[in-house]
Amino acid sequence: MPIKSFRGKLADGAIETISLHTNNGSKGYKITKFETMVANPGAASQQSIVKVFTIPQTGTPTTTIDFSDNTLLAASMLQETSSTDRFDSQNVIFDNMTFNQDIYITHKDYNSDEEINYHIELETVNLALDENTVATLKDIRNIEGR
Repeated sequence: MPIKSFRGKLADGAIETISLHTNNGSKGYKITKFETMVANPGAASQQSIVKVFTIPQTGTPTTTIDFSDNTLLAASMLQETSSTDRFDSQNVIFDNMTFNQDIYITHKDYNSDEEINYHIELETVNLALDENTVATLKDIRNIEGR
């Protein structure tokens, strides 16, 4: 199936929407790649948390990563020192879940207020009517459960 890719830059505390919904919900998506990269290498020490959710996020993003949250699709933790001679670490984890609605990306840096770049690739899948219904109902339940 075709791959759609999205990239962008998030300010500290930002929430961005990636519009994926369709009128009939027959297109589904799965994350195949999720990467983050500092926007200004060596400018400042950076410890960034970037998360991808299936439902709209309100308020200021947090640095807490909770894998028991069934609306969390992916998370990235990136650490870099202000010295350009080394890259500390990056951990990326994403779920193999199929979704058919918009997704929401958040960023919070708990060491400074640096920006971060992201790149996400989504595999497009055609959903049968029953898969479409399950994905849509799951999103509705998650929104109402908040």
